[in-house]
Amino acid sequence: MKRIKLPTHIGFIMDGNGRWAKRRFRPRAYGHRMGVQNMFKICSHAFHMGIRIVTVYALSTENLSRPKEELDELFELFRTYFSKKKERMYELNVKINVIGDLSVLPADVRDSMLQLMEETAHLTSGLLNLCINYGSRQEIIRAVNSAVSYGRFVDENSFKELLMTGGLPDPDFIIRTGGEVRLSNFLMYQAAYSELYFSNKMWPAFSRRDLQKAIENYSARDRRFGNIREEKQ
Repeated sequence: MKRIKLPTHIGFIMDGNGRWAKRRFRPRAYGHRMGVQNMFKICSHAFHMGIRIVTVYALSTENLSRPKEELDELFELFRTYFSKKKERMYELNVKINVIGDLSVLPADVRDSMLQLMEETAHLTSGLLNLCINYGSRQEIIRAVNSAVSYGRFVDENSFKELLMTGGLPDPDFIIRTGGEVRLSNFLMYQAAYSELYFSNKMWPAFSRRDLQKAIENYSARDRRFGNIREEKQ
């Protein structure tokens, strides 16, 4: 049996929570709650498979323009559900890192995210990046301004260190659910040579079997990074 080639770093654009709930005549808040539950289920399975780094798009900068009621419900999930799942990360020995501008979040949400990072900082088997109030364009502008403020020229490697993902390998594989076919301001610099996979499944319905299918698709791809591979005669 052919061995499956695993990505080291996988990203998830978890789209479709609200539409999934609407199709079931449930409020959008229900979809977000089920989406967060599924996030931990799918991420846990990814770590069990042997993937070392998982980055999830939990809240984009554009999402902050949504109605206050919906944002309040999302923030409540951050307050409660993330801390409940902390023990699961301990079991998996997975460190949690939050990427994004937390300064505009409610103070207690910001504090709980910082506490979550502090309490899991010593865990070493994997890394779960939560992108919260994150936008790739904003990240790139921030990195450029940092370089300017330091009065330095940068090359590709030194610029990558100024990004919020500095020190991490770029994502090998990015999965987007929900039927949309775009990156939506997610890790655009880092995704230059990422393999992309789009699923029509809404995120709460995306299963461990769907993840396995996606990984098998990734494993069959020939990643050349702009080079050519000589065919054997």
